Amino acid sequence: MSNVIEVKNLTKEYKTLKAIDDLSFEVKEGEILGLLGPNGSGKSTTINCILSLLKFSKGSIQIFGKEMTPNAYDIKKELGVIFQEVAVFEELTVYENIDYFCGLYIKDKKVRKQYIEEAIELVGLEEFKKFYPKQLSGGLLRRLNIACGIAHKPKLIFLDEPTVAVDPQSRNNILDGIKKLRDNGATIVYTTHYMEEVEILCDRIIILDKGKILAQGTADELKELAKIEEKVTVEINHLEDSMLEKMKKIEHIEEVNYTGNTLVVTYNKGENNLGNLIEFLKKENLGYSKIYSERPTLNDVFLELTGKELRD
Repeated sequence: MSNVIEVKNLTKEYKTLKAIDDLSFEVKEGEILGLLGPNGSGKSTTINCILSLLKFSKGSIQIFGKEMTPNAYDIKKELGVIFQEVAVFEELTVYENIDYFCGLYIKDKKVRKQYIEEAIELVGLEEFKKFYPKQLSGGLLRRLNIACGIAHKPKLIFLDEPTVAVDPQSRNNILDGIKKLRDNGATIVYTTHYMEEVEILCDRIIILDKGKILAQGTADELKELAKIEEKVTVEINHLEDSMLEKMKKIEHIEEVNYTGNTLVVTYNKGENNLGNLIEFLKKENLGYSKIYSERPTLNDVFLELTGKELRD
């Protein structure tokens, strides 16, 4: 696959802050790239530089093999950008909003009408064509926002947390729509804080922090980076601190956490960890209601790489 985006040695500096630090990566044709990172990691700055909305200090950016500049209108007409904040006209209906944004790129009325109908169908707004934005729920507004950004059939689409604060039905609709866009040939850069979305959608993932790439690869490849081998969760009541300390001395246990009657035990290696823990609980006469084992998740890897402290 050819590269749709090539970012080389990108650096963005403010007076007292290096927001992006010598960043290099590519986005391949037809893939969904997940761009992850905690607040302040440089995700938005990176995307704004790629879109030429921000000037950068050093480096180069190419899209479709051409240098990206503020005046590269031949490139920009092939882009679809859906930011987290909904940006539609309150005085226009659903259909009129999509028609307006599509009309910025598609002048042929017959073609534009077809594109609008296809965008409406993609996001499931067939029953809401004549509704105004103020009449729509949050989930429907998000879907309208996406339709406005993709109606002109862009080859490269940027989606910034499109499922924030929406109901599960709208969320599923949006995720299905994004898959269809990829299946129809679009290349997508996707940012989100929902790790399960990344695993469902993304072909490849980049984890950013402090303007640098901490890790990149498929979800399975990133999970291999986890320091923990296994995580066992137990629902158990009245666990004394002394018992937690005793548990920490068991071979291969990396960490023990007990919060709200839920015990989480992580192992760095070993075999039959679940069976050994069950034997320990029986020996200590500790009753439990539920116990299960799981492999490291993408969320575990993300927290290991970026830390667990709160970000603003």
